[in-house]
Amino acid sequence: MTRHPFVSPLTPMVPARLVAQARSGRVPRVALVNAGAAVPLQGLREAVEAGLAEPVLLGDPAKIAAAAEAIGWDVAPFRLIPAPGESAAPAAAALAVRGEADSIMKGQIHSSTFLKGLLPSAMGLRDKGTVCGHVFHITLPGQDRPLLLTDAALNAAPDVAQRQAVLAHAVHLAQALGIAAPRVGLLAPSEDVTAGIPCTGEAAVIAAWAKTALPAAIVEGPMALDLILSAEAAAIKGFESRVSGDADIIQVPEITTGNALFKLMSLGMAACAAGVVMGLKVPLLLTSRSQGAADRIASAALGMIVAGMGR
Repeated sequence: MTRHPFVSPLTPMVPARLVAQARSGRVPRVALVNAGAAVPLQGLREAVEAGLAEPVLLGDPAKIAAAAEAIGWDVAPFRLIPAPGESAAPAAAALAVRGEADSIMKGQIHSSTFLKGLLPSAMGLRDKGTVCGHVFHITLPGQDRPLLLTDAALNAAPDVAQRQAVLAHAVHLAQALGIAAPRVGLLAPSEDVTAGIPCTGEAAVIAAWAKTALPAAIVEGPMALDLILSAEAAAIKGFESRVSGDADIIQVPEITTGNALFKLMSLGMAACAAGVVMGLKVPLLLTSRSQGAADRIASAALGMIVAGMGR
């Protein structure tokens, strides 16, 4: 099969620093929702072998057995909960509410189905009124410094209040990762506030809010992507910034932009993208079904760190 020229030939690598930090905590019980497929099961297997997970497998027992046989993994020692189809996500929520799972990982299941069984406050994982947010921890091959990207997978068209809550999740995660004063760029098409481009004004409002609400963070916006990533571009444009070229977090205005940016980094730059949903009693490890084992291992590590934030 011919590889598209914009698809990197490199292989994503699990960031060593993330794994080392995660291993300093207690190994979590990770509930894999719809575990009956080789790719998610292999990702969980590698997380187990890396000391990052104690597995709990949910799904169709026959499919789980077949997937385990296909990858040569003996899953007999692990807890298996029969929960076929759409019943797997609610079953995982019930486990977590009872204190029998520390994080929940997405297996061979569509994201909307996965989230529908976990996010409603009636499921017991989310306090009513709490805004959840998805954060990607993205690293390039051979590098450990992360770039956090939010929200690329959960909130489709968030309003200002939702974006503020999600940004707070991302800042707190950055601090848990050892970044005391995270630098945040609020992505927009331009650094100018323009009435015809609502996200520019929203970014300005969020940046002003963050000065009081998130005083440890350096939050600037609106900023175009070149200004966020390149100090040289900022200098050429005469844009004074403490974020340009040194960003720790990018917040996108809506899901299409974030999803495209994450997938371009994954496919085009061989980035390892660990994904986690924050704001619940346990973290949700949410990755695309097309992501490989490295992303799932890194997600398990990130989930360990997020779970530790709540203890």
